[in-house]
Amino acid sequence: MSRSTLVLLVAMITGFAVLCGLGTWQAKRLVWKEALLAKIEQRLAGEPRPLSQVVAMHEAGNDIEYIPVRLKGRFLHDREQHFFATHKGASGWYVYTPLELEAGSSNSLQIVFVNRGFVPYERKDPATRPDGQAAGTVEITGLARSAPGDKPSAVVPNNDLAKNIYYWKDLSNMSAQAGFKMSGSVLPLFVDAGETPNPGGLPVGGVTMIDLPNNHLQYAITWFGLALALLGVGGCFLYARLVNERKALGS
Repeated sequence: MSRSTLVLLVAMITGFAVLCGLGTWQAKRLVWKEALLAKIEQRLAGEPRPLSQVVAMHEAGNDIEYIPVRLKGRFLHDREQHFFATHKGASGWYVYTPLELEAGSSNSLQIVFVNRGFVPYERKDPATRPDGQAAGTVEITGLARSAPGDKPSAVVPNNDLAKNIYYWKDLSNMSAQAGFKMSGSVLPLFVDAGETPNPGGLPVGGVTMIDLPNNHLQYAITWFGLALALLGVGGCFLYARLVNERKALGS
């Protein structure tokens, strides 16, 4: 076997190993994603839990994403924060309003930010939707959502605190802008309100998007297919090359 043929053989084996490794990784991701989707589906089908129970789970280090919750309190509408969003093709805002919890509903913690839902771009000012500013004690069912610790990606714009515009859910700054301190007074999570209609029709609740694409099987098949193609094409090529080398040596 010539030196160049040996190099080609090593390259083919390396490429085959890499492609198989990528296929195996995608297969493992497929198992993980299917388990995650099943977990979310099971949670969404469950009965709403008291907010205090979900808070205790969070403090114990457990995952709380998409757990149905129920809570009761009073909205502080004059402190609402606005997250830029799209809903059914329209640009606008998710309205994050601090809810002052009823005494005893979550031990020493008193405030939780609730994503009440979507309002059109031109209705950012609460004065344009007074009917939706529910007064007094309200009962809410929704989904618990984790608060990210940092901006999720460099491509996400920075929040414009001066204009009350958020591009990522920065709970610390939402709390500060609303006049609260995170330590002890604000729960370290969000609640996405459910689809219960608000007075006046705004905000439009139930806007939680659960869109977790699961293309890992397709990717795994692609990588393993490429590995087989490399094995077949490369094997035929090397075989023909070895035959030619033997003929050359015999002549």
